[in-house]
Amino acid sequence: MAPMKRRILIIDGHPDSAAGRFVHALCRAYYDGARLAGHELRSVIVSELQFPLLRSNDEFRSQQIPSAIRECQESLVWADHIVLLYPLWLGDMPALLKGFLEQVLRPGFAFSEAPMSAAVRKPLAGKSARIIVTMGMPAAVYRVYFGSHSLRALRRNVLYFCGIRPVRTSVIGSVESIGQARRGIWLARLQELGKRGA
Repeated sequence: MAPMKRRILIIDGHPDSAAGRFVHALCRAYYDGARLAGHELRSVIVSELQFPLLRSNDEFRSQQIPSAIRECQESLVWADHIVLLYPLWLGDMPALLKGFLEQVLRPGFAFSEAPMSAAVRKPLAGKSARIIVTMGMPAAVYRVYFGSHSLRALRRNVLYFCGIRPVRTSVIGSVESIGQARRGIWLARLQELGKRGA
């Protein structure tokens, strides 16, 4: 049975725009698989965007939003499925990606704060996501010893809070040492996920 055609937004969260980064290759593999399967696609490359970091609660709640961020918000609204890829730096997402998410997931867009005792409305509800994280340590060490702490926080405290679910994850460990053959296996997996829109 052919997979359902989806509107997919791919967010390349690597802060380094150098072409040789494995995250960029993974993004291309997913994009190529999804395109071959006929899914509609948009992409955001965080390293190419110009935006300031937010420095106060007032800035976070302001409606003064950079045009590049507004375009990303429009793509989030458009998408059925969001794919977010990034490397693990100091146990978490890179600062530039964190700054991007703080800009994009603003009150009034990603969530609406209702009056006291009422539920928080979630305008992005109904969308699904996949998070793909690369790291230098073995994936099992991150999952078992560290409990996937930063990945769980992104999944539960950010995406779930905004109504995005289900959120599936893929963790790619030991990226500096796995070799070209193993990298090729991961690229093929990402292409297959793209074909399925998963």
